[in-house]
Amino acid sequence: MTSNSINQLQSIRTELLSHSIYKEITTPERVKVFMKHHVFAVWDFMSLLKRLQRSVTSVEIPWFPHEKPLFSRLINEIVIAEESDIDGRGGYSSHFSLYVEAMNQCGADFEPFDSFARNIKDGLDYQTALAENPLIRNSIREFVTFNLDLALNGEIFEVAAAFFYGREGLIPDMFKPLLDSLMENGESSDRLVFYLNRHIEVDEDHHGPLAEQLLLELCENDPEKLNRANEIGKICLQTRMKLWDGVLEEIKEKGL
Repeated sequence: MTSNSINQLQSIRTELLSHSIYKEITTPERVKVFMKHHVFAVWDFMSLLKRLQRSVTSVEIPWFPHEKPLFSRLINEIVIAEESDIDGRGGYSSHFSLYVEAMNQCGADFEPFDSFARNIKDGLDYQTALAENPLIRNSIREFVTFNLDLALNGEIFEVAAAFFYGREGLIPDMFKPLLDSLMENGESSDRLVFYLNRHIEVDEDHHGPLAEQLLLELCENDPEKLNRANEIGKICLQTRMKLWDGVLEEIKEKGL
């Protein structure tokens, strides 16, 4: 991986972390718009994670141990929290379900995602479900399409790159300014605050390092794989910026 490529990735990351969205989510109505868009990212994260789990653990029957138990350990530690974390109320929940609960508490519009999910469950492919849903903006379509296509068709190290650069290695730094803005303006629900705090806590100290280790192990010090992983990382950050742009566009359109 060249130093120029690393610098480009860092530059895009810095640009994303200074996006104006973190200063604009300042009212209850703006929080609702943000969540309506962001729930798609919360959801498609799990497809990246499940692709990794399927590829580096043993889930077939009859069962045999995976050839690299380190990989299984790294990803299973992440899965247990993402799919069945503490819910702050003495029980357990997936992070996606926590987010949906926060959306309900805030009164955010769940119909764009819910109608998309219903269509997929009814047998429609995700590309068509995205393309034919008038409630879904292009910024969301581009974001979800990239991640699901990668989860379904990408090389495993490419999926690990998206998982680290676009999610676990990014989320703590991305959520901190958002949480600060919400708390300063008093415009958040307790469930959304719990969700954001939980991700900052778990990803920063645990999941981020695990995801990075898995990525490096899968790249095997191969310069071509490392460079490709870097390119995947840049695309992830760019599509995230477009997702945030879409949130601000809707806020502006509605005059909120």
